[in-house]
Amino acid sequence: MSPAKAHRYLVSFLRLGLASQDPVSGRYELGGFALQMGLARVDGVRLARIALARLRDRLDLTVGIAVWGNQGPTVVHWMESSHPAKASLKLGDVMPLLSSATGLLFAAYLPRSKTQPMLDRELVTTKQSMADVEPLLADVREHGAARIKGMLRPTIHAFCTPVFDSTGELALGLIALGHEGTFDTRWGGEIDSALRECAHTLSYELGYKAGER
Repeated sequence: MSPAKAHRYLVSFLRLGLASQDPVSGRYELGGFALQMGLARVDGVRLARIALARLRDRLDLTVGIAVWGNQGPTVVHWMESSHPAKASLKLGDVMPLLSSATGLLFAAYLPRSKTQPMLDRELVTTKQSMADVEPLLADVREHGAARIKGMLRPTIHAFCTPVFDSTGELALGLIALGHEGTFDTRWGGEIDSALRECAHTLSYELGYKAGER
């Protein structure tokens, strides 16, 4: 097929959502509509890195990505704002389940069989019971995201919003955090809304169909 003819096909596929173009490399790949039809799997972390870079630049936020690793919810990508939050986080950090927005999100949405061993260890340390924790997890599910106001660091607030894959399982968490006084902690505020919009788009691109969970 000639390059001109291939380009015409690609333009049509882009309009239909069957293809997408990486804004960094210019390369083409299967798009969200193709994923909805079960034709492909996409690297969610790579897509999230691109989307969060735009969000960081637009709102000047410190943002990151977490996935569930062997030891628990693990930070796999981190981008600082122009005014870093000094949260002392770094790539590879495992976040606590009960005192971080990231941990609460994974504890709320992952199967209990995955999270219970880590929960049990933290419950002993914090001298809490599951009866104390369940309302926190229910609140996360009710709001569709996790929010922490100064729990892990006294002056640092954070959101963590879920991205789901084609099976309806939690694929990763999108993190945004900032200092008290400059970080909008309102549900439905600018930061919460922007993070949800980003997560919704990523979930669609990973083949998630709303209402399947």
